[in-house]
Amino acid sequence: MNTPAESAVATPAPAPARGGGRARRMTELAFRVRELGIVLALGLLILVTGILEPRFVGAGSLRNLALNASIIAILAVGQTLVILTRNIDISVGSILGLAAFMAGTLLSNNPDLPIPLVIVLGMALGGACGMLNGVLVTYGRVPALVVTLGTLYIFRGIAFLWTDGRQVNAETLPDRFLNLGTSSIVGIPILVLFAFVVVLVVGQCLRDLRAGREFYAIGSNPEAARLAGVRSDRRVNTAFVVSGALAGLGGVLFTARFGTVDATAGTGYELTVVAAAVVGGVAVFGGSGSVYGAALGALLLGSITSALIVLRVDAFWQMAAIGGLLLLAIAIDRFVGLRLEAALRQRSSRRAG
Repeated sequence: MNTPAESAVATPAPAPARGGGRARRMTELAFRVRELGIVLALGLLILVTGILEPRFVGAGSLRNLALNASIIAILAVGQTLVILTRNIDISVGSILGLAAFMAGTLLSNNPDLPIPLVIVLGMALGGACGMLNGVLVTYGRVPALVVTLGTLYIFRGIAFLWTDGRQVNAETLPDRFLNLGTSSIVGIPILVLFAFVVVLVVGQCLRDLRAGREFYAIGSNPEAARLAGVRSDRRVNTAFVVSGALAGLGGVLFTARFGTVDATAGTGYELTVVAAAVVGGVAVFGGSGSVYGAALGALLLGSITSALIVLRVDAFWQMAAIGGLLLLAIAIDRFVGLRLEAALRQRSSRRAG
């Protein structure tokens, strides 16, 4: 479980061992409870919706729910890295669209092209877009919101120029590629396995590697991280590159999942991805959260949307429910943060006394 306490490894002024251990346990407990709350909310949502509409808990419905959440979860993992460093990337939907159309075009024109190569090319394209974002943020000293808002429109414009009104249809794509979006291994959809591997690998890197802990240090206290020798610019740039690469991977999988791709692919995904990360416990102020929570947030948001559709709730209330959940998540995050800060300050005062 990744928490802000882990970033203490990278800060220059560690607390006494006993107090630091208590602080770490308190922080870990708080965020484990947060993620457990998401799981419980998800289970309650499925239970209530299943009672009102039994079709919702059918095997096919739950499978589609997992498939639809997988791509958002992959993008949310990359977004988590960016938010941890006190930044944001709202260009991921446009990057996904570029990679999706590139994958469709390559396989339509070259049906024998190896699928792993297409995946690598999609991630490379996304990584290049992410690097552009990172360079402008770190070396251009332009706020991430401004940079990625601009590149959102630039990448989308490139997609429209590239497609020139054309679209890729499933009939032109090889079946072995489309099977990525429909087939299963031992009963688990391949897309879900992709998402699981991404979440697990990035989660363990954040937990076990020094570079991963430095993301938390930068978001928790940028000045302290700098004094501790953390190369903040390099880590922030890495976060944007990884976010872009995962958006590129999501684009390739998007094409495999839906088959038909045009210049509008991925439109609106950026806000859903940010919402998934924040609902999953990733603090908008940086420095805390985990990719596991972000993945759970993606699953919860997808479940809410599907449940409201099944229950024939108007589109307005669907969007309002997601917006309300996002505001609630931010409020809870702020409340938990203030409570932890007060508790740690009180412990520090007692030790000093």
